[in-house]
Amino acid sequence: MILVRGSGGGTDLTGTVFERGEEPPAYKGAPNEDAPYVWVCDSFYEVESGGSPLVVDGEEIRVAFEEPMPRGFDTRDQAVEAARDHVRTQFARIGVDPADVEVEVSAADPA
Repeated sequence: MILVRGSGGGTDLTGTVFERGEEPPAYKGAPNEDAPYVWVCDSFYEVESGGSPLVVDGEEIRVAFEEPMPRGFDTRDQAVEAARDHVRTQFARIGVDPADVEVEVSAADPA
């Protein structure tokens, strides 16, 4: 399991790349179980009302979450690159410059 964590605007977002032999979450729309690498992460966007509060750059905004859209990949590099792009895109959707987002890739602690 590979964790991909983005930090920017005083908040964080973490998603997971499930590797060959690990079982990604099963739900409607999940990719083919045969994909060697599966990326799963929340997607969100800013809304005027409703949603959930989130503090970005010291200011509270409201965000709504979309159902996770898992994606399958043939290689680890493809999965990690897509994960980096996804994380930066989510921050851009709430007004954080993607260039200002720090992305960290690490193996999950098996504990």
